[in-house]
Amino acid sequence: MNTNTFISNLDWRFATKSFDLEKKVSNENLETILQAIQKSPSSFGLQTFHVEVISNLELREKMKESSFGQPQVTEASHVLVFCGRNDVPDRITQMIDIMSHGDETVRAGLKNLEDMMRNTMKGKTPEQLMNWASRQVYLALGFGLAACAELQIDSCPMEGFDQKSIHKILGLPEHMFPFAYMAIGYRKEGPSHPKFRFSQDDLFTKKN
Repeated sequence: MNTNTFISNLDWRFATKSFDLEKKVSNENLETILQAIQKSPSSFGLQTFHVEVISNLELREKMKESSFGQPQVTEASHVLVFCGRNDVPDRITQMIDIMSHGDETVRAGLKNLEDMMRNTMKGKTPEQLMNWASRQVYLALGFGLAACAELQIDSCPMEGFDQKSIHKILGLPEHMFPFAYMAIGYRKEGPSHPKFRFSQDDLFTKKN
């Protein structure tokens, strides 16, 4: 990886508020962004998140009504809705099933991992599991934003929406709940002010 290019691309990106309606993200670039999200880290590797990839304009018009009228929802090429999922026991079963490929010997070798995950989650309420899942959501969102920057595709992370209403509009199952959007596309205009970041001295403490 060319570090200078990566950092310069992060300098280039900003939370785009106005997208060019005529420019669409290609299927190839969209797939790259989704792959980056897929490869994001998560606790135990369980990936307790799901992403709705919305390009349908009619659906996004409905979403906009529950997103305080924010124009990015309909102007962007796509809106990715990052959802947490609290069906953790089932998720653990899915993971072990896939990793073992139906081989009971392999599955037996995964028993310690399975037991550790189940014991960690034991006794947690659905609300606690969803709160835990929400933190995995933001790891995945971060990877999506970084991937967009690498591709020089504009993006905007968003939390300004009625979660319960969006849950209903998207027809999400009970074990999924929307936490954040990532609108992607191409900027209509540049940032209205210079990017601000606190200094490294403010953000980091190095203890050698």
